[in-house]
Amino acid sequence: MALFYPDEKQDMRLIFILRKSYNGVHSNQIGFPGGQYETDDKNFEYTAIRETEEEIGIQKEDITVVRELTQMYIPPSNFIVYPFLGFLNYTPQFKKQETEVETIFSVCLADCLNDQNIVETTISASYSKETQVNAFELNGQIVWGATAMMLSEIRDIFKEIV
Repeated sequence: MALFYPDEKQDMRLIFILRKSYNGVHSNQIGFPGGQYETDDKNFEYTAIRETEEEIGIQKEDITVVRELTQMYIPPSNFIVYPFLGFLNYTPQFKKQETEVETIFSVCLADCLNDQNIVETTISASYSKETQVNAFELNGQIVWGATAMMLSEIRDIFKEIV
């Protein structure tokens, strides 16, 4: 769930999480709240909302889903991701899921749209060492991979309406 909210100054912000370190391909990576579909989930939108509540403490009923983003296949984990763009109409108090989330941070929409924050950098992951990637540098964090691809789509959406 790529989730936006207005801060105290009414600037739009986008929420990111840093995943905990664990023995897996997405260990210690920046992403949006999300997780696996469970058999009780009505659909993928419900999964995204449920996982957002679990990982960052936002109540399900407070999330307005604006639209579905393009689904994508993630080869290292063999998952298909069904991302959504959502909105809160207030500045939230986050409550991270201690077992999965290292930290929660947000970035101004203006920074997400700023071309100067697009970088080429070298990353190392559990499945790939010293790989050149296109990424975003936001609040001193490097956003790359599937999250960067979703963020690129979000940028395109906002640039069409601004």
